[in-house]
Amino acid sequence: MSGRARKIGFLINPIAGMGGSVGLKGTDGLAEAAKARGAKPLAHERARACLRLMAVEEHNLFFFTASGEMGERALQDCGLRHAVVYNASEESTAEDTRSACRAFHKRGIDLLMFCGGDGTARDVASVANQVPILGIPAGVKMHSGVFAISPEAAAELALGYLKGDLRTRATEIVDVDEELYRAGELQTKLYAQALTPYKPVLVQERKRIYSSENEDEFKDQIALFATEFMRDGSAYILGAGTTTSHINELLGIDKTLLGVDVVQDGRLIIKDASERDLLDLLSREKKVKVILSPIGAQGFILGRGSQQISAKVLQKAGVENLIIVSTPHKLAELQNLLVDTGDRELDRILSGRRQVVTGYRTAQLKDVKAAREIG
Repeated sequence: MSGRARKIGFLINPIAGMGGSVGLKGTDGLAEAAKARGAKPLAHERARACLRLMAVEEHNLFFFTASGEMGERALQDCGLRHAVVYNASEESTAEDTRSACRAFHKRGIDLLMFCGGDGTARDVASVANQVPILGIPAGVKMHSGVFAISPEAAAELALGYLKGDLRTRATEIVDVDEELYRAGELQTKLYAQALTPYKPVLVQERKRIYSSENEDEFKDQIALFATEFMRDGSAYILGAGTTTSHINELLGIDKTLLGVDVVQDGRLIIKDASERDLLDLLSREKKVKVILSPIGAQGFILGRGSQQISAKVLQKAGVENLIIVSTPHKLAELQNLLVDTGDRELDRILSGRRQVVTGYRTAQLKDVKAAREIG
């Protein structure tokens, strides 16, 4: 990268993603509740994973940021040149995000980067002023199209765009009503359109929901097969989604559509489980298996949505006890299945050709890849 220094606005939502592992399905307005349940901040480390890679171009990059945990500390940790142009509140708010972005725009930035989830994307986009924005994924919900598939991919996209090697594309900023989401109803709303640096496979697609009679037929077939193999006495951790909910429906169990449940011998033993609930289960049950379905259009099986099923949970359950289910149509539209557990070694172990149950006693092989390795 040569010529003038490229100017980047950079901020972190410090509480992003904290609600996921503790079963809150979001953190908007519930940061204190998440902390009370033992949730740990993760956005700072996700941001640093991106910034460390950007530091190789440090002499041609200059960052404008907000104070403390909203950006300053991460940039200091990575040795990147920066200036604090907005002093954030001790407990940062959505208005801090919007005000920081306004301060960045006054400096004539080339790119606005943020680390958070869909709520943060909404706030950033509301004052974007046509400047391209790029999200480092750290939230519980990431349905918008401005997010890179991993922190490492965000660094590659940002550098490629700032060098002039990549163009931008228009994409949608969407978010869900978190109160309805926690009650098991998924209602997404389009809030804005934004420009984002684009390279195929590095930017996630907006989440897609598949609905048709044919899809339901395959979900029913998968559910019928699952109710057969689930008679082995194991405790089954069921991830979020409509495909897994069909399994519970066939068993006559009320599934938490957008949460994680545990079923054993045809009975619901834990409803809407948190990471702690699952770790407690694994400490007392010898046979535990995990059933997950990929997110439509994105392909993530771990690291998005069912964050209660953390790296610790899967390591204790055993990778060999992971069962992936998907309708054939959804699977055909995905180039790969993706994992982003936050544990590099676990992502490596999960990678490779894996069997996916697609119907009654039928399966297909599909490549699983670590999101951070794609590029």
